[in-house]
Amino acid sequence: MIKNNDKKTSPKQRIFFVLVAIFLLATTFMLYAGMALSDKNRQNSQNAKNDIEGRYAALQEKYQAEVDVVGNKLSEQYFDQFVAYKEKVKAFNAADVVELKTKDYVVGDGEEIDDGTTNTNYSAYYIGWLSDGTVFDSSFDNVDNPTKLKFPLAGMKEMIQGWLEGVSGMHIGGVREITIPSAIGYGEAGSGIIPANAPLKFIVMLIPRTEEPEMSAELQAEYEAILRDYQQQQQQQQLEVQANTEETAEPEETVEKAE
Repeated sequence: MIKNNDKKTSPKQRIFFVLVAIFLLATTFMLYAGMALSDKNRQNSQNAKNDIEGRYAALQEKYQAEVDVVGNKLSEQYFDQFVAYKEKVKAFNAADVVELKTKDYVVGDGEEIDDGTTNTNYSAYYIGWLSDGTVFDSSFDNVDNPTKLKFPLAGMKEMIQGWLEGVSGMHIGGVREITIPSAIGYGEAGSGIIPANAPLKFIVMLIPRTEEPEMSAELQAEYEAILRDYQQQQQQQQLEVQANTEETAEPEETVEKAE
C-alpha cells in the first residue's frame, strides 16, 4: 500500500490506469460506432481496441508472474506453519458472538502492531470463515487442498473495523484467531457470499511487510507503449469523427443557401 507521503505510482495502480483507459476506449468506440464513423473506420477502431486489450491482458499475466516469484518464495517460508491452522476452521454459534474476541496461538517476537487502525506495517496470511464453517476467503491457493500461499495481504486502513481492532496488539510472527460480531464486520450489507448480519472468524498470521514488486524495466516499457497507443487511437478517432461530421453537415448548409 502506497503511503500518503509516497508520490510514486504502484504497479497495480499503473495497470489499473491502463484498464480504465481501455474501458474508456471501449465506451468511446461504442458511442462512435453508432454515430459518425464509417464502416471502415468502425472496423479499424474495433481492431485497435482488440489489439490494446490483448496487449493489456498479456502485460497483466507477465506482471503477475513477477509477483508470483516473490510470493512463492514467501510461501516456501511460511506455508507449512500456516497450513496447520486450517484444522481450526470449525462451525460456531453465531448467537454467541456479541463482542470482539481474540485468541493468540503464537504471540510472535517481532514489532508490535500497537493500533491496527493506524499501524499497517505488516503483511498477513489469513483464513476467514462463517458460522457454518464456510471459508469465504483465505491466503491458500485452494482452500480444500492447499499447496501454497498466495501473495500476502498488506496491512491497510481500509479493512473492516473488526480486523483493524482484532490485529491490534499482535506482534510480527504472531498467529491469532479473531472473532468479529457483524456490527464491526460487514454489517447489514454483507459482501459476496457473506450474508447480512453475519459474524466472522479469522485466523491471521502477521509477517514483515512485503510490497508487491515494481514492474521490471521491460514491463514498464510495455505499459508506456500501451498507454501511448491508446492516446494516439483516441486522437485518431476524434479526428475521424470530426471529419465525418463536417462531411455530413455540408449538404444541409447547401440546402439552406438554396432556400
